[in-house]
Amino acid sequence: MSETPKIKQRGLMLVLSSPSGAGKSTISKALLDSENKMIMSVSATTREPRPGEVDGVDYFFVDKAEFDRMVSDKEMLEHAEVFGNFYGTPRLPVDNALRKGWDVLFDVDWQGARKISNSAGKDMVGVFILPPSHEELERRLYDRAQDSDDVVKKRMAEAAGEMEHWAEYDYIIINDDLDESIAQVRAILKAERQRPNRQDGLPEFVTAMC
Repeated sequence: MSETPKIKQRGLMLVLSSPSGAGKSTISKALLDSENKMIMSVSATTREPRPGEVDGVDYFFVDKAEFDRMVSDKEMLEHAEVFGNFYGTPRLPVDNALRKGWDVLFDVDWQGARKISNSAGKDMVGVFILPPSHEELERRLYDRAQDSDDVVKKRMAEAAGEMEHWAEYDYIIINDDLDESIAQVRAILKAERQRPNRQDGLPEFVTAMC
């Protein structure tokens, strides 16, 4: 009897989005600390490195000509200009990670998520994190003590526009309890990893037993 073919796990692209203050960054950190085979996506940028930043770890630092070439050659999953500098997600490192069975985490807004979805297809899983209420979101922004009243008001105004795009995501989490929200995202990961398109060799595995 021939040996049963092996199934190789393919990674997924987990895209988390939320308005500022809803808990996206905290949840992202918890996932990176607890998931054995998950990495954070590393963006390419044309801006100069800041003190302590490491090329290939914090960002891939490239000049404008190289950035434009990568965009032209469709080597970016998404890209945008922010305050005169350009940022984008190189496709190759993500593809390599997925093939090795690693999940790649993206902390982006709805515009970035939409661009990634157009490039990634079934590899992407989108999760939008909502605050439990308007009042709670405002309270969290003030409790961070990082922003002035004017900045908090601006963030609240931006949040309304961001939350209008909730229906573009695969899953919605209302972050009322942080530990529960983290558990919910981990449950999503566990279920999504079992989809047939993320189990390379599954058809051969089944055929060998029929």
